[in-house]
Amino acid sequence: MIYYFMTSSRVTEVDAGAMRLIGAYKNTALSGDVHLATMFTNLETQNARFTVAINRSKAESDLEEKDEVRDEKVRALYYLVMGLLHHPDAEIKAAARAIEKVFDKYGLAITGESYATESSLIVSLLDDLAKTKLQADIAKLSGLAEIIAELTAAQTDFESTRIAYEEEKAKEGTQENATTIKKEVLDIINGKIVVYLRAMEIVDQAAYGDFARTVAVIINENNEQVKKRLKKPEPVE
Repeated sequence: MIYYFMTSSRVTEVDAGAMRLIGAYKNTALSGDVHLATMFTNLETQNARFTVAINRSKAESDLEEKDEVRDEKVRALYYLVMGLLHHPDAEIKAAARAIEKVFDKYGLAITGESYATESSLIVSLLDDLAKTKLQADIAKLSGLAEIIAELTAAQTDFESTRIAYEEEKAKEGTQENATTIKKEVLDIINGKIVVYLRAMEIVDQAAYGDFARTVAVIINENNEQVKKRLKKPEPVE
């Protein structure tokens, strides 16, 4: 069964996935299917625009990468503390509980917030962790101070990149935006190609089965990558 590209896929993920689909289609013997050919011609045209928009607005891609780095640091902090809650040393366990109490105010869910909201929450978390009363506890938890320093650096790096991104957006003006084109590309893939292949795979398994399975693999590999990043699955549409 073919699923759909998750809408939370990043612009670079959708661009790469669309290119793989186009390449896979060109390796088939389905060019005689006028309907499918029209869909892929349309997809190739839109994806060419998409790639240009991504390349022109590299700051957007950079911002996504920097956001992923800080997300990883938030998760690293969480999993380290969760592990130390089970440490056999009572003093270390107590220190971990103190940090857990602070982190619980924010939770891993902050990694799924908007850029602005996540920045605000991370800064607040770092401020809480910098309070004098927690320094002794942090010192008892091996590796925690280093992760906090890495998260601080990642947040600073993200904000610097965000400034560059905002400046790039201002320069673009009325030029095509990669996020807008992503929706158009997903509409073609999810709303037309996948729907059509699902039907044709039933009608003519011999002709369409191999390509349908290839499309399923490409889409599922993308979705698994997105799920790992988000740490929770998004329902297929």
